[in-house]
Amino acid sequence: MAADNARGAMFRVIVPNQHSRVTYAELFFDLVFVFAVTQISHTLLHHFTPLGAVQVTLLFLAVWWVWVYTAWVTNWLNPELTPVRILLFLMMLGGLVLSTTIPAAFEGRGLWFALAYASMQVGRTAFWLFATPPHRTLVRHNAIRILAWLCVSAVLWILGGFAEGQTRLWLWGAAVVWEYISPAARFWVPKLGFSSVEAWAVEGGHMAERCAGFIIIALGEAIVVNGATFAELDWTSENILAFLAALTGAIAMWWIYFHKGAEAGSELLSKSMESGRLARLAYTYLHMPIIAGIILTAVSDELVLKHPSGHSDVRTVISTIGGPLVFLIGTILFKHSIRGFLQLSHGVGILALLGLGWFGSELSPLWLSVATTLILIVVAIWESMSLRSKADE
Repeated sequence: MAADNARGAMFRVIVPNQHSRVTYAELFFDLVFVFAVTQISHTLLHHFTPLGAVQVTLLFLAVWWVWVYTAWVTNWLNPELTPVRILLFLMMLGGLVLSTTIPAAFEGRGLWFALAYASMQVGRTAFWLFATPPHRTLVRHNAIRILAWLCVSAVLWILGGFAEGQTRLWLWGAAVVWEYISPAARFWVPKLGFSSVEAWAVEGGHMAERCAGFIIIALGEAIVVNGATFAELDWTSENILAFLAALTGAIAMWWIYFHKGAEAGSELLSKSMESGRLARLAYTYLHMPIIAGIILTAVSDELVLKHPSGHSDVRTVISTIGGPLVFLIGTILFKHSIRGFLQLSHGVGILALLGLGWFGSELSPLWLSVATTLILIVVAIWESMSLRSKADE
């Protein structure tokens, strides 16, 4: 009985319309992923080929998945308690191993990457199952379902770690697909069937704040890398303008996401009767392109800072236009999921970026970066003005 009470105390009590703050332990855990995001952007920068892009995308999907699953579990468990904190600290160790192996994940450190990833996913879910008291049947069944799916993917990850070349890519790709379809399949397993909507209820404000924190991590990593790169360069007028364009672009991205969208998402999720279903779509899936766009933009910023003049090569065009493009696609879909309509400003910004792609190679990297930054600024101002006018009606 005492053990059951102790396990029951680990769970948050979800109260409608109340916001549980993100704890310091969670913020401490998130710091590991600053390093992970840096590793992903640098790996893409040095392997900017079709195959390299596929490999880095797969690694990014893995990093995001292990983080967002942890965000779900800490939404249900209480990180203020020592056992949950120890779980997060062990996850930090796994995250550091995972991050350090990213540049060589498809070379000599693939098995280390696979072992770190599988251990984090399976170990965290097993802890969640152990921490769930017997009387919380729906939650226990949910944990069993998720653990079963993750054990299957863990085998694929580890087999891929032992394999080499294309075989590793195919095995890891299968593992990622398996894990990403699992929430949509509602973690169906024999006998237990599908998970129910009730079993996925979340504390909306907390989930929204956790994902917003990852956006800050990605933006902050880009600014830090830009600052470090700029500090090593000769401060010419072109380099200074490139640095200002990169910083302004990051600020515009922050404004587009945080000015109204983040708050609206948190409020809707807190009031929703199907918070789990909405969180699965808006935060588990639709935040991926937002963060991917920021990471791709960070790659562009470093390329432009180092080589601002001349014609833009394929890498520069793809990253400079593709970063904001993917970011806006993710943002418009995220805001559609919480507002129910497509933001016109974002749609026009997407079309403008696509149009810019037709002659992007004719511009210098500097002016291509300035052009994409101006598009983001227009989108941010347009949205702010349109939402203000609607509020005044």
